[in-house]
Amino acid sequence: MVECGLACWRCRWLLPLLLGLAIIMGIIALAGRGWLESESAPYVRQASLWESCTRGEDDLNWSCESLMDYGWGRAAAATYLVGFVILVICFALAVIAFSIEILRFNFVRGIGGLLFVVAAFQIIGLVIYPVKYTEEFPLTGDNMFSWAYGFGWASTVVVIGCAFFFCCLPNWEDEVLGNIKPTYYYSSP
Repeated sequence: MVECGLACWRCRWLLPLLLGLAIIMGIIALAGRGWLESESAPYVRQASLWESCTRGEDDLNWSCESLMDYGWGRAAAATYLVGFVILVICFALAVIAFSIEILRFNFVRGIGGLLFVVAAFQIIGLVIYPVKYTEEFPLTGDNMFSWAYGFGWASTVVVIGCAFFFCCLPNWEDEVLGNIKPTYYYSSP
């Protein structure tokens, strides 16, 4: 006997869990120092969303300059940070939506719409940063946008996926809530 259904009641926490994962990746992107790094030795450049650090080939100490002194640095940080704050709000709303029986599907599409706003803010910040950084600072040697920048994009991709699911979830409300009888398919031996 095989039970066939689109979604299950126990699986309702997957979307809030994915939003929590996006928050963790966003925290790593905000705090990480690996937005831009030297790809090979000598490692002379390292940058985060907040500052850019350089050092000489023989020097062991990093000389850091704040990117908040530049308008584009403040814009990139602000847009990504605003998107992150809205993401945290969406996570809280999703937990509330799936915890309280009455409210569940009343504002799930609204959460999906807010997640599209989050994705737009994060994409703007993630595009401003590399374009303006490479215009402002002369890059010498091999440089790469590294792991923390990648976590920012990973968070954005998860948010976009969750936004689609939150917008489409009310279409399958009965299946998720278990209000329909399951269909059983029997196979003859």
